[in-house]
This record gives sequence, structure tokens and C-alpha cells, in this order.
Amino acid sequence: MCLKKYILVIFLFLCVNQLSAQNLNTHQKYLIPFKLTAHNNISIKGVLNKKDTIELMFHLAASSVTLTEEALKRVKSVSFDRTDSVSSWGGAGNTSRHSKSNDLQIGEMTWKSIPIWENKNSGPATDGKFGLDLFKDKVVSIDFETLELTVSLELPKNIKGYHKASINYENDMMFVEGASEIGTKVFKNRFLIHSGYAGTILFDDLFSSTNKLSEQLKTVSEKQLKDSYGNVLKTKKAILPSFSIGSLKLDDIPVGFFDGAIGRQKMSILGGDVLKRFNIIIDANRQFIYLKPNRLIKTAYLDV
Repeated sequence: MCLKKYILVIFLFLCVNQLSAQNLNTHQKYLIPFKLTAHNNISIKGVLNKKDTIELMFHLAASSVTLTEEALKRVKSVSFDRTDSVSSWGGAGNTSRHSKSNDLQIGEMTWKSIPIWENKNSGPATDGKFGLDLFKDKVVSIDFETLELTVSLELPKNIKGYHKASINYENDMMFVEGASEIGTKVFKNRFLIHSGYAGTILFDDLFSSTNKLSEQLKTVSEKQLKDSYGNVLKTKKAILPSFSIGSLKLDDIPVGFFDGAIGRQKMSILGGDVLKRFNIIIDANRQFIYLKPNRLIKTAYLDV
């Protein structure tokens, strides 16, 4: 009888321990500090192949780990196996060297045997970039007040004050619907969430042409923009009276649109100068984004 009780106690002890382990894994989270650069980019320190310390831009519209040509003059632990043709949002006809297998550590998280691509540009003061694909099936929270990125398996318990918006997740890119108000008219469009772009909003060519933005908005300046592979695009900047995502609203926001061949810029972009004004939670299934205004909501817009 005593033996049976002893076995029962051991069994219950193992079950409780197993349950505790499951709960620990479910609630486990990683805190990753970051810097918000002067160009509204999220810069995170990483260690490559246990040798090279690098600064990587967390790019919400990127789907691979990349390093710039300039950074690779210093980084010696990466070897390349081939050169491929690649496309960027600025144009096609680009080439990029490919490194098949590398180890990357960010905070307490480590990835083994990941590929790395070479390109020309990244956010200023960063050596390259990475995207959401490193956090597959994980909740990602970005707090621009504490400058911490949190990776977890579950949504935070307290999301009071956050606005919940649906996102379309396509080819490792997230799109959200936004509304532009000009006078009495409201123009809805979908926007690529693009933390790699320092500015506020870039409208796609079709949207700009169809809604005659150059006629409805007063142009305040014209500039040039380069993508990761050096393609040059001319942009015009104007002031949009109001822009909103659901119940969240920004007034008198500077926006850009491309001047050139219609159809070259196929997506409208929501950039870092908007994103930094909200603490952000992205769910594990990439179906919803949660936004909450933070203390940066009233800061002056960057002149991009």
C-alpha cells in the first residue's frame, strides 16, 4: 500500500512539473533593446557567427537578413557561395551575393544556419537589416517609449487603449488600410508597413494619379529617394490635412508621391515617422496589428 502511495506521489509530482514547464514555455518572452535612430529606423545589435558585432535595422517589410557592401568590408566571418539577380521595390535588374549558412545572435535569441544577402543600402548607421521572418509564429511588441522589442508566444494581457486593425500578410509584407481626408473627400487605400522608410507616407502611382494628388495637395518640396540597390526615384512632398487608421488620426501630415512613369511605384507606404508615434503589437498569425499612441505622437515630423 505504501509503495502504491509513493508511486502516486511521484506521478503527481511529474505531472505538476510537466504542467509548469508548459506554462513557462507558453509565457516565455524575450526582451530586445533597440535604438531609434535619427532616421526613424529601429537599430538592434547582433553578433554574427560568434565573431562580428553588427547593427541591424528591424525592417517590417523585409524577408531576409542582409548586409551592406560597406559593412562587409569590415565583417570577415561571412563567405559567399553565389551571386543572384534580385528585385527591389525601386526596380529590377539588381544583383546580390548570397551566403548560405550563418549563425546570428540577437539578445538571448540565436538562429543557426541562416542565409545572408548582400545589398548596397540600409538605414543610416546600420550594417544591414532583418525582418519578421525571424520571429515566425511569435507575437512581436515594439515599445518606442522604453525602446524595447518583446518577442512572445501570446498577446500581452493588458492591451487596453490599443486600436486593433486587420492586416493583410502577403509575401512576408504587412498591409493595413488607411484613410486620407482632403476637404470633404475621404480616400481609402492600403499601405505597406515599412519601418525601413524614414518618412511618413508615400502614395503609389496609381492612387496618386487616379485621385489627382498633385492638383489637390500643395507641393512643398521635391527630392530624390534611393532604394537598397541604388535605384533613384523622384518624390514630391505635400501636406495632407488628415490621415487615419481606424479611430487613430494624424493631422497636417507631410506625405510624398512619386513623379515619373505611372506604375513604377506599385505600393503605398507607411513609414517610420508614423510608426514611431505608436506602440505596436503584431499578433503571431500576422492577422492583426494593435496600435496605441505614445509620447512621440506630437513630435515634429522629420524632413525626409
